[in-house]
Amino acid sequence: MPERIVVINPNSTEACTRSIDGALDALRFSDGPKIDCVTMKEGPPGIQSQRDSDSVIGPICDYVHARGNDAAAFVIACFSDPGLHAAREATGHPVFGIAESGYFAAMTRGERFGVISILESSVARHGRYVRQLGIAARSAGDRAIGLGVVELSQEESVLNRMIEAATALRDEDGADVLILGCAGMARFRDRVSQAVGLPVVEPTQAAVTSAIGRLRCG
Repeated sequence: MPERIVVINPNSTEACTRSIDGALDALRFSDGPKIDCVTMKEGPPGIQSQRDSDSVIGPICDYVHARGNDAAAFVIACFSDPGLHAAREATGHPVFGIAESGYFAAMTRGERFGVISILESSVARHGRYVRQLGIAARSAGDRAIGLGVVELSQEESVLNRMIEAATALRDEDGADVLILGCAGMARFRDRVSQAVGLPVVEPTQAAVTSAIGRLRCG
């Protein structure tokens, strides 16, 4: 049986899972691990507050524990990394959070990273995590587009707002690398990067890349 990386979308929005799944096609190789994306049916439509984030910790840990025999690694595909440390206690396999992976990947691409978030309520939550990770000195800023997870299906509006936020992060905040602050933004990465001329990190790709590296290195 081939090794399997399970990517967990903690919200219940299937469109978000499909966006995540599509962004990972570039990491699917015939001789590589299988990459499965699953939707947490118990989750809210979007992880948009600390309460939302906290509410999915139990279901994530239960799922990781239950899948421990048929998965070689797990990725929590929410930029709040809900339950990351608890999930690591629930399995003997590696568990990656996309925010942690995205921040560290960005710091290899530039000196100061900027985050494009969904809502203003996300900004404070992300800021707490950046301080907990001890990387606040590398943060240029975090700007919200004012749309929730479910509204990310509004293609043109979302792209325009993301480019506006990216431009402000570059020109006003001094960011030289950007991070997409929601897994549901994955399909916009290339277009935002081309519009502002900066590297853009898609955090689920960063986390799965780290997972593949861990499995290849044993």
